[in-house]
Amino acid sequence: MPVKQAKPSGGVQSVERVFELLELITDAGGEVTLSELSSSTDLPLPTIHRLLRTLVSLGYARQLPNRRYALGPRLIRLGEGANKQLGALARPQLTSLVADLGESANMAVLDGDMVVYIAQVQSKHSMRMFTEVGRRAHTHDTGVGKAMLAHLPEERVRGIVERAGMPTPTEKSIGTVDELLAELALIRERGYSIDDGEQELGVRCYAMAVPDAPTPTAISVSGPNSRVDDEFAARAIPLLTEAAQTISDDLTLA
Repeated sequence: MPVKQAKPSGGVQSVERVFELLELITDAGGEVTLSELSSSTDLPLPTIHRLLRTLVSLGYARQLPNRRYALGPRLIRLGEGANKQLGALARPQLTSLVADLGESANMAVLDGDMVVYIAQVQSKHSMRMFTEVGRRAHTHDTGVGKAMLAHLPEERVRGIVERAGMPTPTEKSIGTVDELLAELALIRERGYSIDDGEQELGVRCYAMAVPDAPTPTAISVSGPNSRVDDEFAARAIPLLTEAAQTISDDLTLA
């Protein structure tokens, strides 16, 4: 569970408390016990119980047969709508990356313990990378996933991969938590992540987290490693940095 959160200040207190609980449930992997919530917030137990009853009645939370609380189905529609808006906001930057680099550009967000791709602009090459918008993927073997994980606390990283698992689709895939943590340290040091054949042999991807995004978010460029080489990286990293910062600035203004 995440560390105990401080009481929010300003705004409508009941609304702040509802979103605090929803975020705590999300951080815990999507389901949690009442006692776990109580240990993670300064809210009184009766208040937590009252707010959860309201969320359950509205469909934004569920109480499972084992009495744990989980995120509710009505949040799906809200999340899908927000993802579409975020993808639309980022599309000009993705289009610019494709125009400058010639390879496909993607945007993804962390959704529970997986990444979900919310926008893509395809390369014009006949041999190009295609990722379906809405596709879900693991965090440990994708460029966007590792870029996001590098900015999360170690405890949360461990929870994500323990719950989601660490399949190894290729011989280059990371298969242990220790390997992943070492890779994340390297990503933090250099500022970007690389998927070098970890999802599919012969494919390379460079990815970067969007600074200060309200939810973990990353953008990437990818293509066959015959074109996406060291020279490509030298051109791509500054452009990814600029695009990620512009998206971050646009989110602040939105």
